[in-house]
Amino acid sequence: MESNRQSITYHKEGDYYYPDLYLPEQKEYEYGKYGRMRLKHLKEHRRPLYLSLVANLKLGEHLEEIDQTAYERVHRIAKEIARRNGCHENLKNTDPLKWVGLMNNAIHCAEESVLAELIYD
Repeated sequence: MESNRQSITYHKEGDYYYPDLYLPEQKEYEYGKYGRMRLKHLKEHRRPLYLSLVANLKLGEHLEEIDQTAYERVHRIAKEIARRNGCHENLKNTDPLKWVGLMNNAIHCAEESVLAELIYD
């Protein structure tokens, strides 16, 4: 019968032997606002999923993907909402305050949709 066990090496510190255990090399992931929001939600409300992602070394990848997807969707949805509400470059030149208001409204509406769909699912 063949065994798939790997031998564990130890090192001595003082009177004690400690196993030489190392995590595999991991890629550095970069994520922003939406990734941090997702992380907080996972820790507080989806603990089993959070622990599973940590144990499988997939948390960083998951957060980076959520962050990227959320930014893209917010941008796309806000652009569409602004277009539907008549927010265009001409308005920006003629009535900048109205343009800013419409754009802020579009961004907030888009963000609420994305938060419900991606972050807090």
